[in-house]
Amino acid sequence: MSLPALGSFSPLTSLAFRGRPRFVMSGRSKALSVAPILTKFQKDCDTPLPVLRYVADAMADDMRAGLAIDGGSDLKMILSHVDTLPTGNEKGLLYGLDLGGTNFRVLRVQLGGKEERVIATEFEQVSIPQHLMFATSQELFDFIASGLAKFVEGEGNRFHLPPGRKREIGFTFSFPVNQTSIDSGILIKWTKGFAVSGTAGKDVVACLNEAMERRGLDMHVSALVNDTVGTLAGARYYDDDVVAAVILGTGTNACYIERKDAIPKLQGQASSSGKTIINTEWGAYSNGLPLTVFDREMDAASINPGEQIFEKTIAGMYLGEIARRVLLAMAEFAPLFGKSIPEKLFTPFVLSTPDVCAMHQDVSNDLQAVGSILYNVFGVESDLSARKAVVEVCNTIGRRGGRLAGAGIVGILHKIEDFEDVKLGKRRVVAMDGGLYENYPHYRRYLKEGVAELLGTELAKNVAIEHTKDGSGIGAALLAASNSIYRT
Repeated sequence: MSLPALGSFSPLTSLAFRGRPRFVMSGRSKALSVAPILTKFQKDCDTPLPVLRYVADAMADDMRAGLAIDGGSDLKMILSHVDTLPTGNEKGLLYGLDLGGTNFRVLRVQLGGKEERVIATEFEQVSIPQHLMFATSQELFDFIASGLAKFVEGEGNRFHLPPGRKREIGFTFSFPVNQTSIDSGILIKWTKGFAVSGTAGKDVVACLNEAMERRGLDMHVSALVNDTVGTLAGARYYDDDVVAAVILGTGTNACYIERKDAIPKLQGQASSSGKTIINTEWGAYSNGLPLTVFDREMDAASINPGEQIFEKTIAGMYLGEIARRVLLAMAEFAPLFGKSIPEKLFTPFVLSTPDVCAMHQDVSNDLQAVGSILYNVFGVESDLSARKAVVEVCNTIGRRGGRLAGAGIVGILHKIEDFEDVKLGKRRVVAMDGGLYENYPHYRRYLKEGVAELLGTELAKNVAIEHTKDGSGIGAALLAASNSIYRT
């Protein structure tokens, strides 16, 4: 099963094909024959304002419950141990490693302090082979360490560190961990299709450090952060109004800045700033979501049934699979793609979210891009009415996902204690990153539309949803600098 990597997809890549098919332009409307299924699907996915308001309010309530006590809600509300954000004074050569989904990114950052800020960045992205998503912990981390070593070896003689000094790295690990300090965290469970053995209950920083030692790599993890935390830190480095960060890619998550006295489970612990970043792990949210039979079937067939329901509704790993299941039901109900059902339509995850995005964006009169993708993915020729039905499916899925993500953002904003300041005109920024958000414009539009509906036109003017591309890697490097083992 090949899952889409959404870190950097381009809708146009799905249109590259060989052997352009001869499309059948039948006068009979197949869309009418599948109308009952499409209508029911659209109704079950509907996100009117009352539904959005319920999700936003329930999200905020679950956040409070998760802050009160561990296990208090579906949201784990994990302490990041990031109590002080980068100040701009950070200097030197730092590295970032971002493991967020079906690929990992290695980043090198040169920091020049207040005057020069980020002098230069370089990065490489490495795809993780499918079999390593189900391999042992040692095999996965050895592969990552090998990628790091190749990246460092490529530097040649361009960079020199003082004798005896290790390269420091900020490790962005975008899976649920129980973080015990700024540079250690125990894996709770794998998500996003990973099922690596021998890691649960272990310190993921130790796993990486040991792999780097086995590889003979002179590096040390100085900061462990979630990708949302890294994104928030990177965005806040440039804009003091940033209060939260959201990742929408293969998977999804969100974090925000919270007052420590608003976290009952801390039991009086203090910090110099009085604030900390909370990793919500909002992908586990499940209250009041508009789900369909196709969502439930996909969930039941997943490696983690009953879990990560919000993620399975809004994140890039799943949108294409939901669409495939709907199209299969249509093809079984009526001859949407001809008298026989295409064999490939039965293959889980064969339809990617980049394909859904590209079909959703097709505005040509004959929907040629839609027809091309259907031919490439399923081997079917389609008429215009069938393609129109497919676009409606894509729109329904993208609209629901974007608007629900927007409701989640509003839930976080309502939880933030200084949201009253927004009502008084104070600007607040939510930093966004992830391939889904970046490359799916209709989804992005629906997200902002949902936020505006919930906040109202005037209040929405004070909340900015801003894309922070690749912010998590830079943020992790900044936090590694802030928490350097060599700082005096």
